Amino acid sequence: MNGPEIHLTFASELHVFLPTGRRGGRTAVATDGSSTLGHVVESLGVPLTEAGQLLVDGRPVATSHIPSAGESVEVRAVVRPQRVPGAPLRFLLDVHLGTLARRMRLLGIDAAYESEDIGDPALATLSAKERRVMLSRDRGLLRRREIWAGAYIYSDRTEDQLRDVLERFAPVLAPWTRCTACNGRLGPADKDSVEGRLEEGTQRTYDVFAQCTECGKVYWRGAHHTRLAAIVEEAVREFGGAPA
Repeated sequence: MNGPEIHLTFASELHVFLPTGRRGGRTAVATDGSSTLGHVVESLGVPLTEAGQLLVDGRPVATSHIPSAGESVEVRAVVRPQRVPGAPLRFLLDVHLGTLARRMRLLGIDAAYESEDIGDPALATLSAKERRVMLSRDRGLLRRREIWAGAYIYSDRTEDQLRDVLERFAPVLAPWTRCTACNGRLGPADKDSVEGRLEEGTQRTYDVFAQCTECGKVYWRGAHHTRLAAIVEEAVREFGGAPA
């Protein structure tokens, strides 16, 4: 770009996306005179899913704004909790976030997940079709225009990923109501109706069961329950919800 020069300042939360040389504060950028401000921001590495309010010389503008020479642009971070209007709050996670998807389902959050890599175009189309917030660590995927809404997952640690999603979107928590395997709804199950799916030891030891209404998977308070309960209790304590 060798057109009008503008100056941008990015919120500190967005510095992770910027080249090292542009993280020090106000940075000059030569535009082409026709590209939108949104395009300029993305060309510097910041997905628009992570950019909050854009201010030009102190006034709010849309991403479609065409910059003029000498403008000073402030790119703010997304305000938390972030509201996603127009659809029930539900999510779509890419192939690399399977553990996060299971943790979200454990908390009763609608979290669709593709266990195979179906490709960025298909994920973006699915996000739009089902109006799901796309969660990914792939900046290229989040730049696709088709996605309904999206968010970059900053950490590679599941615990931090979950906390980030809960803090950013404040979803309603309803633990133990979704199947961690397929995202379907759980319902109570009579022991007699599910015993054909149980190991002999499980049949002898447990009497209370739940079953997925979609895939039929059976759940009970087995050996892993204490660890899972601790995850649920921590999330409910910090972000609210019913720990039933």
